[in-house]
Amino acid sequence: MGFLLWCSLVQVVMTEYELHEPEYSGTTTEAWDSPQEEDFDTDDLSEIDDNFVLSSSGFPPDNFTDLKLPVVAPDGTLNENALQSAHGGGHSVEAIDDLEDDTKQDVKNLLEDLSQEEFDADIGD
Repeated sequence: MGFLLWCSLVQVVMTEYELHEPEYSGTTTEAWDSPQEEDFDTDDLSEIDDNFVLSSSGFPPDNFTDLKLPVVAPDGTLNENALQSAHGGGHSVEAIDDLEDDTKQDVKNLLEDLSQEEFDADIGD
Protein backbone atom coordinates (compact mmCIF):
# COMPACT_ATOMS: atom_id res chain seq x y z
CA MET A 1 0.00 0.00 0.00
CA GLY A 2 1.39 3.41 -0.91
CA PHE A 3 2.16 5.96 1.76
CA LEU A 4 -0.44 8.46 0.57
CA LEU A 5 -3.14 5.81 0.44
CA TRP A 6 -2.17 4.63 3.93
CA CYS A 7 -2.28 8.21 5.23
CA SER A 8 -5.75 8.73 3.81
CA LEU A 9 -6.97 5.62 5.63
CA VAL A 10 -5.57 6.62 9.01
CA GLN A 11 -8.20 8.15 11.23
CA VAL A 12 -7.47 10.43 14.14
CA VAL A 13 -9.22 9.05 17.18
CA MET A 14 -10.19 11.60 19.80
CA THR A 15 -10.64 10.50 23.40
CA GLU A 16 -14.05 11.28 24.85
CA TYR A 17 -13.02 13.35 27.85
CA GLU A 18 -15.62 14.27 30.44
CA LEU A 19 -15.49 17.70 32.09
CA HIS A 20 -16.81 18.53 35.53
CA GLU A 21 -16.52 21.34 38.03
CA PRO A 22 -14.18 20.46 40.90
CA GLU A 23 -15.35 20.46 44.51
CA TYR A 24 -13.38 22.44 47.04
CA SER A 25 -13.56 24.07 50.46
CA GLY A 26 -11.48 27.20 50.53
CA THR A 27 -8.81 28.65 48.32
CA THR A 28 -5.05 29.09 48.37
CA THR A 29 -2.32 30.87 46.46
CA GLU A 30 0.43 28.51 47.71
CA ALA A 31 3.01 27.04 45.33
CA TRP A 32 1.57 24.21 43.25
CA ASP A 33 2.79 20.69 42.60
CA SER A 34 0.47 18.31 40.80
CA PRO A 35 -0.74 15.71 43.31
CA GLN A 36 0.02 12.02 42.96
CA GLU A 37 -2.41 9.28 43.96
CA GLU A 38 -0.52 8.60 47.20
CA ASP A 39 -0.98 12.25 48.25
CA PHE A 40 -4.64 11.63 49.02
CA ASP A 41 -5.94 10.21 52.32
CA THR A 42 -8.22 7.86 50.40
CA ASP A 43 -7.96 5.46 47.50
CA ASP A 44 -11.61 6.07 46.56
CA LEU A 45 -11.42 7.53 43.06
CA SER A 46 -14.94 8.96 43.37
CA GLU A 47 -13.55 11.26 46.09
CA ILE A 48 -10.19 11.96 44.46
CA ASP A 49 -11.81 12.97 41.16
CA ASP A 50 -13.31 16.06 42.85
CA ASN A 51 -9.83 17.62 42.58
CA PHE A 52 -9.66 17.36 38.77
CA VAL A 53 -11.58 18.92 35.88
CA LEU A 54 -11.12 16.22 33.21
CA SER A 55 -11.27 12.46 32.98
CA SER A 56 -10.74 10.22 29.98
CA SER A 57 -13.04 7.54 31.43
CA GLY A 58 -15.75 9.61 33.10
CA PHE A 59 -16.50 10.44 36.72
CA PRO A 60 -15.69 8.43 38.72
CA PRO A 61 -12.71 7.38 36.60
CA ASP A 62 -11.58 3.82 35.91
CA ASN A 63 -8.00 4.66 36.99
CA PHE A 64 -6.18 7.55 38.66
CA THR A 65 -4.18 8.09 35.45
CA ASP A 66 -7.44 8.88 33.60
CA LEU A 67 -7.73 12.11 35.62
CA LYS A 68 -6.33 15.27 34.03
CA LEU A 69 -5.82 18.86 35.13
CA PRO A 70 -5.84 18.87 38.93
CA VAL A 71 -6.80 22.26 40.39
CA VAL A 72 -7.68 21.34 43.97
CA ALA A 73 -5.00 20.29 46.44
CA PRO A 74 -5.44 17.04 48.41
CA ASP A 75 -6.46 19.18 51.42
CA GLY A 76 -9.50 20.39 49.44
CA THR A 77 -8.39 23.94 48.61
CA LEU A 78 -8.73 25.39 45.13
CA ASN A 79 -5.26 26.55 44.10
CA GLU A 80 -4.82 29.72 42.03
CA ASN A 81 -1.50 28.51 40.63
CA ALA A 82 -3.08 25.19 39.62
CA LEU A 83 -5.77 27.05 37.66
CA GLN A 84 -3.08 28.99 35.81
CA SER A 85 -1.07 25.83 35.17
CA ALA A 86 -4.11 23.98 33.84
CA HIS A 87 -5.00 26.92 31.59
CA GLY A 88 -1.67 27.41 29.85
CA GLY A 89 1.77 25.89 29.77
CA GLY A 90 3.44 22.53 29.43
CA HIS A 91 0.93 20.60 31.56
CA SER A 92 -2.18 22.49 30.55
CA VAL A 93 -5.32 21.79 28.61
CA GLU A 94 -3.35 22.88 25.54
CA ALA A 95 -0.94 19.95 26.03
CA ILE A 96 -3.68 17.30 25.76
CA ASP A 97 -3.39 16.23 22.13
CA ASP A 98 -6.51 14.09 21.80
CA LEU A 99 -8.93 16.62 23.27
CA GLU A 100 -11.67 17.98 21.02
CA ASP A 101 -11.56 21.73 20.41
CA ASP A 102 -15.04 22.30 21.91
CA THR A 103 -14.10 20.45 25.10
CA LYS A 104 -10.79 22.31 25.26
CA GLN A 105 -12.66 25.62 25.11
CA ASP A 106 -15.16 24.45 27.75
CA VAL A 107 -12.25 23.59 30.06
CA LYS A 108 -10.62 26.98 29.50
CA ASN A 109 -13.93 28.73 30.19
CA LEU A 110 -14.36 26.79 33.45
CA LEU A 111 -10.80 27.59 34.57
CA GLU A 112 -11.23 31.27 33.70
CA ASP A 113 -14.56 31.45 35.54
CA LEU A 114 -13.12 29.81 38.67
CA SER A 115 -10.11 32.12 38.59
CA GLN A 116 -12.29 35.20 38.22
CA GLU A 117 -14.87 34.15 40.83
CA GLU A 118 -12.47 32.92 43.51
CA PHE A 119 -9.32 35.02 42.98
CA ASP A 120 -10.58 38.01 40.99
CA ALA A 121 -7.88 37.12 38.46
CA ASP A 122 -8.04 37.10 34.67
CA ILE A 123 -6.20 34.11 33.20
CA GLY A 124 -7.91 34.38 29.82
CA ASP A 125 -6.11 35.03 26.57
